[in-house]
Amino acid sequence: MTIENTIVLNQANLPSLPKSITVPNYDRSKVTSGIVHIGVGGFHRSHEAFYTDEYMQQSGDLSWGICGVGLREGDRKMQSILKDQDYLYTLIVRHPNGQVENRVIGCLTDFLLSCDAPQKVVDKMASDDTKIVSLTITEGGYNFNPVTDEFDFTHPDVVHDLANPGSPRLVFGYLAAALKVRKDAGKKPFTVQSCDNIQHNGNMTRKMLLAYVGQFDQDLAEWISQNVAFPNAMVDRITPATTPADMAYLADEVGVKDNWPVVCEPFIQWIIEDKFSDARPMWEQVGAQFVTDVTPYEKMKIRLLNAGHSVLGILGSIEEQETIDGAVQEPLFARYLRLFMDSEVTPILDPVDGIDLTEYKDVLFERFANPNIKDNLSRICLESSSKVSTFLLPTLLQNLANGGEIKCATLVIAAWCYYSDKQVNKNGKALDINDVMSADLHKAAQQTANDPLAFLQLDSIFAEVKKQPRFVTEYQKQIEALYANSDIKSQMQDVLAQAQ
Repeated sequence: MTIENTIVLNQANLPSLPKSITVPNYDRSKVTSGIVHIGVGGFHRSHEAFYTDEYMQQSGDLSWGICGVGLREGDRKMQSILKDQDYLYTLIVRHPNGQVENRVIGCLTDFLLSCDAPQKVVDKMASDDTKIVSLTITEGGYNFNPVTDEFDFTHPDVVHDLANPGSPRLVFGYLAAALKVRKDAGKKPFTVQSCDNIQHNGNMTRKMLLAYVGQFDQDLAEWISQNVAFPNAMVDRITPATTPADMAYLADEVGVKDNWPVVCEPFIQWIIEDKFSDARPMWEQVGAQFVTDVTPYEKMKIRLLNAGHSVLGILGSIEEQETIDGAVQEPLFARYLRLFMDSEVTPILDPVDGIDLTEYKDVLFERFANPNIKDNLSRICLESSSKVSTFLLPTLLQNLANGGEIKCATLVIAAWCYYSDKQVNKNGKALDINDVMSADLHKAAQQTANDPLAFLQLDSIFAEVKKQPRFVTEYQKQIEALYANSDIKSQMQDVLAQAQ
């Protein structure tokens, strides 16, 4: 079916949208922005914004609208499209059985670009209405050294921000400026809530912000330390990048013109420490789970789901796989991933209240295999330097410390070197590599033919693991075999055979 006349998504047209699409049941003109969110991408719009929209739908509490903030010129396209659509967008939920749910999300109220008006962003965050400033700035946005976990003061944007506090480039400058306004006015601070895939994401945000502020204002750093809450949280919903086909589906099959919808899976999870500086939405009424300690949940998710993505992403990219579902539906990749999860990750996980790990892993495979969620491996491998450091290396180091299995993870590291060196798949097609460290990775990997351990000399990533003789021996064996036969599959099969 193709619908000839599409309806442009905006506030005026909401009553005219097809009955098959869910629309906000609340008066958007009465919504106030209780949340400022930095980093309005697909995941935020499928996750926190979805929970918030659902909460407002069910409760009628309209004090939790979300004002988006973009910190980069690259956010201008998103801002422009959302502004033209009155900050409405469509969430397309694709089930494995082919069922599709379409819903217009209405909780976004505005979108500010810091590069246009930095003070306006500070004022919005410092506003009395703002109770929460939340973040999806990716793992790399926290500016920590993955080896030391300390703030990187050498980063050019940090140097700029310390010299130009009135027009910062990174999130820390805006948080510091807005919290100083609150402090100086004798008001409560807002909660700083990370929604990124970093274990102890709240603790990490707190540590980085305090390090940054401590460079120029010890009194403010002390006030933040004593008064600002940074709840840790585990977030989960697979959300691939939007494609032209997704927009065409809405126009042709539903009759709605949306220039930047979001596609996601039906599964969603948000586990949050109930630790806030001020009021918060009652997200638990719509499925979020508040706990006293999120640690076992986030460790489970990061070590299994996120690391599992990297395993499939790196190995699959070399083998000319294009999507997660395509990779996991190939038996060899599925068996390899399950071995990694069962033999290297599960033994080092802490007990997780209410979670059966075997069932959790089974569900992960079902989610990965969803044929209607085409999550490209190029997106999965985006910023692999940060993802490998955050999701994979902690498991490897823990197994090295306790005598656990390391073969699966070590082959992934060797494959990552090969991937960074050759930058093409097995058939010579160029890989889409997007990583802030791509030049350094490529330079180190290129030396592997002459020095099999050259890739490990990247101390910002491998400083700890390269000190471990058992890892170095296994890595050298894997990398030499890979460069000799250029056959990832045969080495995956060898690892599987050794495990039997």
